[in-house]
Amino acid sequence: MGNLEGKSAVVAAGAKNLGGLISTSLGERGVNVAVHYNSDATGPDADKTVAAVEAAGARAIKVQGDLTKPANVTALFEAANQAFGGIDIAVNTVGKVLRKPIVETTEAEYDSMFDINAKAAYFFLQEAGKRLNDNGSIITIVTSLLSAFTDGYSTYAGAKSPVEHFTRAAAKEFVARGINVNNVAPGPMDTPFFYGEETPERVQFHKSQAMGNRLTLIEDIAPLVVFLADEGRWINGQTILANGGYTTR
Repeated sequence: MGNLEGKSAVVAAGAKNLGGLISTSLGERGVNVAVHYNSDATGPDADKTVAAVEAAGARAIKVQGDLTKPANVTALFEAANQAFGGIDIAVNTVGKVLRKPIVETTEAEYDSMFDINAKAAYFFLQEAGKRLNDNGSIITIVTSLLSAFTDGYSTYAGAKSPVEHFTRAAAKEFVARGINVNNVAPGPMDTPFFYGEETPERVQFHKSQAMGNRLTLIEDIAPLVVFLADEGRWINGQTILANGGYTTR
């Protein structure tokens, strides 16, 4: 325990923000990283993250793909396997946030939210279950809104909620191979995705609900993800709320 040196990881949406920090944090622990990204616009961020992992002494590749298409999930894991000769850690940070009243939500928005937050997560878990080496780790980023009683986030929290059930099933199904499967649920996070959905007044309210009168930082979450893949591997089948006391259950 306490030694990830020489292991390999896939980090979905691993080019920037939380995913980027997870990728570089793993690289600093000696983990080779397949940095996934979706849009062409994120390609330069993926290049920077690959360079940072390599500067830390590990190997890295970048892989582009829309993970709402299961074939692209398969291709991501195949690229990592070919590059590194095996995969030990799979981290899925893919997500899309939408704050909109139910009566205004379109069918297209509903479908997009569930494709990105639930479908992609399911097939990522499936492929990880097929591809990971024994005694590996799978971590999915969900949201502390799963335990909140709030308006506006019906499709976001609603589409993340199935992931808890996917994770519980995977934890039982993969346990014979020593693979632990968990979720990390940050509070409202200080990233561009959050600010685009909230008013300044609501941002201040969210801050007021957590320790230190602040939002969750990516630096609060990345160490927990690394912990679950290393010293915390005995933790299995859980959703860990990491939000400074924003909410609990």
